[in-house]
Amino acid sequence: MARELTHFVGGKNVAGTSGKFGDVYDPNTGVVQAKVPLASKSEVEAVIANAAEAQLEWAKWNPQKRARVLMKFVALVNDNVEELAALLSSEHGKTVPDAKGDIQRGIEVIEFAIGIPHLLKGEYTESAGTGIDVYSMRQPLGVVAGITPFNFPAMIPLWKAGPALACGNAFILKPSERDPSVPLRLAELFLEAGLPAGVFNVVNGDKEAVDALLHDPRVKAVGFVGSTPIAQYIYETATANGKRAQCFGGAKNHAIVMPDADLDDTADQLIGAGYGSAGQRCMAISVAVPVGKDTADRLVAKLTERVHKLNVGKSDEKGVDFGPLVSAEAVKRVNDYVQIAIDEGATVVVDGRAQKIDGGDEGFFTGATLLDDVTKDMKVYKEEIFGPVLQIVRAHDFEEALALPTDHEYGNGVAIFTRDGDTARDFATRVQVGMVGINVPIPVPIAYHTFGGWKASGFGDLNQHGPDSIRFYTKTKTVTQRWPGGGIKENADHFVIPTMD
Repeated sequence: MARELTHFVGGKNVAGTSGKFGDVYDPNTGVVQAKVPLASKSEVEAVIANAAEAQLEWAKWNPQKRARVLMKFVALVNDNVEELAALLSSEHGKTVPDAKGDIQRGIEVIEFAIGIPHLLKGEYTESAGTGIDVYSMRQPLGVVAGITPFNFPAMIPLWKAGPALACGNAFILKPSERDPSVPLRLAELFLEAGLPAGVFNVVNGDKEAVDALLHDPRVKAVGFVGSTPIAQYIYETATANGKRAQCFGGAKNHAIVMPDADLDDTADQLIGAGYGSAGQRCMAISVAVPVGKDTADRLVAKLTERVHKLNVGKSDEKGVDFGPLVSAEAVKRVNDYVQIAIDEGATVVVDGRAQKIDGGDEGFFTGATLLDDVTKDMKVYKEEIFGPVLQIVRAHDFEEALALPTDHEYGNGVAIFTRDGDTARDFATRVQVGMVGINVPIPVPIAYHTFGGWKASGFGDLNQHGPDSIRFYTKTKTVTQRWPGGGIKENADHFVIPTMD
């Protein structure tokens, strides 16, 4: 019998009252393993009220004291990483080692946020004018919210929550209803680490819950990661309601392969970047662009050999390269795109739809697909597939290769494989994409740099983690002060605008 999940509000697991539930599947078997409550507007409003009250006291804690809570939280996650990874794998379908990587990348942002005493330091100018000093302070916004996707149920919630909490905000997480158990468990660990009740809350829900967060004036900022249409909707709705918003959408990440690249190493890198986590990563490489016919022919041959050796199976089995997709709908979407590619004239080098997975008849499985002769006018090139499909788009020269990611609607990540420093530098300078890898296929920046895409991949002026996250979750207050004496002119004219003479 499927277990019934809860929300996490005010430091407690709280049963849903809306009467609406969503199904949480085991992607390995296709069986419903849990029911997740979908909050009503009134339930969300109650969570916001609880968070607003808790935030007032949390904001009074000095930054070092808040950092100690985060330090304790990191230790608790590390102590419970096996449990968390198994839970994540069972609901998402990524392998257990990949699930541990999901958790680790989230923890790295928490570790960055532990430096909050330094990160919150403002600016100070002594004697900006006669007897006048000017200084700035960074203060929390209040209640902020994160709306996060299924594909990274630990990493992205922690990317949002870590800096928000460190800055003194209360945080409301609306995770994906497809795999909500890890976020709920993280909430318990935050409480165990010493975070006051009500400062971190998890409310499960669908569009009704999202809209309640977007329209409530007590929520001051919203972060989102998901598809581009929803990212744009959340950004426009949040900003129309006077909120800050950072919203990240879809991607079509390219890897340019120059003739001088080490093709064996490049092929190995592309296999992991294209098929890891069954391609369900916003930074996955979905398009390889070999430059020149000889490069393309050799690369396709090396990729074909490696694709045939991939081991697809249940996510908790050892030696599995990638597991199932998150849902039956996801499998249908991927398989439909493969058929569209065939209809559009692409060459199917390896058809993952035909792969047999041991014990996977009932789960949400599809194998690795490799497509060649894809062109930029094809639907499968223009749109994000979000599955284990790697496409080859052949380019005649460097300029044609550079133009592909630059002209594409999405601008999340891109990579180039080359031994030539001049080529790499020129590419990094000119390509119109937010994150660039040079001989690095998935250029997700480390936690103390910032993460964000361009064009239809990102909405908002400030990115995730790194210094931008501190700016996003704080407001700047600037104080200009003077005290009696200190050389202030007597009988000064009080009716003119102050200057710094």
